[in-house]
Amino acid sequence: MSRNLAISTALLTVPALFGAQSAYDPAVRTWTLTSDQVAASFQLTSQGFFVAQSFVNLQSGDQWNAVPGHASSPIQFIAGRDTFDVNRQYNLVDQYTQSLQPSGVRQYIVLGDLTGVAQITLTLEVYDGQPALRYATTYRNTSGATVYVTAANMLPWIFWDQGMRYTALVVNQWSVDPPEDFEQTQTLMDPGGTAVEVQSGSGQKHCGWLAVHDSNLRGLFAGWEFDGSAKTTVLQLGATNQLQFSSAVLNLHHPVLPSGTFDVPAGFIGSFHGDFDEAGYRTQAFMEAVLAKAKPGSNFPYVSWDSWGYTDQINEQILLQNAAVAAKAGAELFVVDLGWAQAIGNWYADPTKFPHGLAAVSSYVHSLGMKFGLHFALTEADPASPVLQAHPDWTSSEQDGYHGASSLCLSNQPTQEWLIQQGIRMIDDYSVDWILQDGANVVKQCTKTTHTHDPADSNYSNSVNGLNYVVSAIQAARPNTVWENCENGGNMMTFNMVKSYVTSITNDASGALQSRQAVYGATYPFSPRFADRYMPDSDGLTDYATQSYRFGGPWVLMDQLAGLDAAQLKFLQAQIQDYKNGRASINGSKVYHILAPSQNGNDAIQSYNATLDSATAVITRTQSVGPMYTFKPQGLNPAQQYTVTFEVSSTAYSTTGAQLMADGVRVTLPTEYSSEVVHIDRQ
Repeated sequence: MSRNLAISTALLTVPALFGAQSAYDPAVRTWTLTSDQVAASFQLTSQGFFVAQSFVNLQSGDQWNAVPGHASSPIQFIAGRDTFDVNRQYNLVDQYTQSLQPSGVRQYIVLGDLTGVAQITLTLEVYDGQPALRYATTYRNTSGATVYVTAANMLPWIFWDQGMRYTALVVNQWSVDPPEDFEQTQTLMDPGGTAVEVQSGSGQKHCGWLAVHDSNLRGLFAGWEFDGSAKTTVLQLGATNQLQFSSAVLNLHHPVLPSGTFDVPAGFIGSFHGDFDEAGYRTQAFMEAVLAKAKPGSNFPYVSWDSWGYTDQINEQILLQNAAVAAKAGAELFVVDLGWAQAIGNWYADPTKFPHGLAAVSSYVHSLGMKFGLHFALTEADPASPVLQAHPDWTSSEQDGYHGASSLCLSNQPTQEWLIQQGIRMIDDYSVDWILQDGANVVKQCTKTTHTHDPADSNYSNSVNGLNYVVSAIQAARPNTVWENCENGGNMMTFNMVKSYVTSITNDASGALQSRQAVYGATYPFSPRFADRYMPDSDGLTDYATQSYRFGGPWVLMDQLAGLDAAQLKFLQAQIQDYKNGRASINGSKVYHILAPSQNGNDAIQSYNATLDSATAVITRTQSVGPMYTFKPQGLNPAQQYTVTFEVSSTAYSTTGAQLMADGVRVTLPTEYSSEVVHIDRQ
C-alpha cells in the first residue's frame, strides 16, 4: 500500500455531529480527527510506516495533502543511532481517545518500534471552533541502555504546494539592538528552495510563529511550544511540489535512561483563508481557547503602576505616596520593581528601605483596593548574595550581566529546589498577587560538568527541566499568584510562554512610538493581552502619550505619581477610565493592522469584536503629515447601522458598515504628535 494516499473528497462533507471526534478504521489502520472546522487524517500503513495523509479546512474547503513520493510524519527525532520518522517501521500497540475542554478530542496512538528499541506515543488534538491541529510525541527508551536524543523536529510537515507561489510572514521579538520593535517581514518564497528562517526562543530574534499563504489566500499558520532556542524553516521545492516545514530544537543532547521518556515539545498547525490578519486571528483564538493561562478576572488586562520610574532608588515612603495616588487615579495593580530586595538573589526585603517591612507596604496597597506585585529575577543572583557565597558553583557557565548579577543554572537540581522554596516564601511573606518575572535570557547556556543536567543539553534542559519546571512548581504551590513574562523586555514570545503567564511585556519602556510599533507586530501572533506596555515618565501626560498605550494588554504607568498636580491627576483618571471602558472589547477582538507606526507619518490599528459588533481604532500622527486622515475600518457588517464617536473630537454620526468601509472615517489630527480613538458601535 502506498505511503502517500490522497485525501478522499468525502472528508470535505464529514459533519461533526457530536462535536470534535476521532474515528479509527482498523481495516486500513487510519485515523481521522474531525471538528466543525478541520479534518486531519493519518495512517499506519501495511508496511508499518506512520504517515500524515491530509489536513482539510472544512469551512473553506482548502486542502493540504501529502505529496506523492514525499510523505511526512508528525514523528521526527533522533535517539542514539536511530532516526524515528516517516521511514521508520512500527507496530500498533494501542490507540484510544480522551475528551477535552473546550469541545475537543485527543487521540493517543502508541507505536512500538519493530527493532524493539523504542515505544512512541503520539497525541493529536482538534477542537470545535478552531481550525488547528495540535500534536506531541513522547519517546520511551526500551533499549536497555542510556540513549541520547540529539534531534527533534517540532514542525515536521510536508504538503503539496499545488504549483502556487507563497508569501511568508515572520515577526521579530524585542531587542535592545535595532531592529527592536517586533518588525514584520513578508517574504515572497523562492520555489527553488531558499528557506524562510525563524530563530525563536528566549533571547533570540523572532517570535515562535510563522504564517504562509498562496496567491489565492489559502494559508497555514504554525507555532511551537518551546522557550529555548529553535531554528524553524519553511521552504518550497517547486520542482517536486513540496512545501516543507521544520523546527529543530537546537543543541539537543538529552540523556534518556532505560525505560525513561523524552517529550518532543508540542506544536500546532492551522489553516486559514485570507490575509495575515486572518492568520493572526485564527492563531490567537486557538491560543486563548487551548493554550493560554486563564485571565485572572473579568477586569483584566489591568491598569498598573510600576516603580521603575524611580529605578532601584525606592523606599517605603516613596511607595506609600505613589500607592495613594495610583489608587486615586484608578490603578488596579501596584508593582514594586527591582530594588526592593537586599540584593538580586537575596529575596528578602531591604530593612533600610523598608523599616516597617515590605509586608506593611503590601498591606497598605491591598487596603486601597489594588493588587500587589513584586519583581523577581529568578535566574539571577548577586555574587555577594548568601546563596552564591554558599554555592558558587550554582551559576551557569555563561553570564548575562544583569544589573551586576551572576546567572543561575535552573536545570541544576539543587538550584531548582532552593529557588522554588524562595519563590513560595516570598509570595507568602509579602502577600504577593502578581510576579513580574524579569532577567536577561532566562534559558541559560551552561556546559558545567558539575551540574545535574548533561553539559551539552542546557538549551532543552534549562528550558523544559529548568525554567518551566521552577515556574510551574511555584505556581502549583501558590496558584492564586499570577505571573507576567519579561525577559529584559519582550524577548521570549513563544507559545509555551502563554501557558504560564497571563501577559508579556513587549518593549521595555521605550516610549509612545516604540510601544505602538511593538503592539502592531506582536498582535499578529499573540492576542492583545500578551502585549503589555510600560509608559515612562518622559512621555508626559497628553492624549498622544496615553492613547499610544490604549491598545493591548496591561497598561503600566511608570510616572512619579506623587508629583502630579490636580489637573494632571484629573486627566490621568479620565484616560484610565477610557482604557477600562474599552479593554474588554479590544481583548476579545480580531486585530486589523491598518497602517504601521513610523517616525514620519500616521499609524492605525483596529479591533473588531464580533460578539458586540463593534470596532475600536487608535489613530496616531507623529511628524510631517497633514491634519486629516481617512481611516477605513474593516470587518464590519455591511448592512448594519453604526454610530461613530471619538474620544478627542466631539463629532458623532451614524451610517452603515458598507459606507464606513468604502468611504472611511475622517479623523482630525491637528498637530504633530496628536491622536484619536475611534469607536464604531452597532445601533
